[in-house]
Amino acid sequence: MPKKVDHEARRLEIAEALWRIASTRGLDGVSLRDVAAEADISLGRLQHYFRTKDEMLVFALRHINTLADRRIRGRVGAIAARLGQEPPPRAVLRECLVGMLPLDGKSRVGALVGAAYFARAVHDERLRGEAVEGIPRLAEFFAGLLRSAGERGELAAGRSLDPYTEAMLLISLVDGLTAYTLLGVQTGEEALERLDAHLERIFAGGGD
Repeated sequence: MPKKVDHEARRLEIAEALWRIASTRGLDGVSLRDVAAEADISLGRLQHYFRTKDEMLVFALRHINTLADRRIRGRVGAIAARLGQEPPPRAVLRECLVGMLPLDGKSRVGALVGAAYFARAVHDERLRGEAVEGIPRLAEFFAGLLRSAGERGELAAGRSLDPYTEAMLLISLVDGLTAYTLLGVQTGEEALERLDAHLERIFAGGGD
């Protein structure tokens, strides 16, 4: 009998080849043929799974985001286990934001793939849908955490903020910190310090 092919596993192998390229020489000008060579497969076989580079980028980006989400959930779960209860909104928000920064090899590759995607999406309305749909959902999740913190009296005294606007500002802050970390303008540690400094302005002091 012919061997059954795990198509999802093959797609992940190709995505991992794309990540390896991103981690060593970036994705500018990288072709499907380059990725096929890195994955040690024929171009025809690669195109069986991804007809275009854009399809491959979107798949890789979604998978990276899934992995990042799992890591973040794991860290939030660890905080809950340590506290013996559901972690406060600030702790959840901080873990999510930290998980978006390129602080290690995996998150750096994820940021590079994301940068390649966004650079192409600016000029491609079809690709842009991933961000147009995803970012508002993320902002609404962050806004919910900020609303919960406000109800618990955990926001800085006298600070009035619109939760959704503040959520979008936080996403924009992390995007900027990510860009400058990738460019070497600052270290990952400095990016983390600046994120924490901003969170201190929002919340009423205290750690996680």
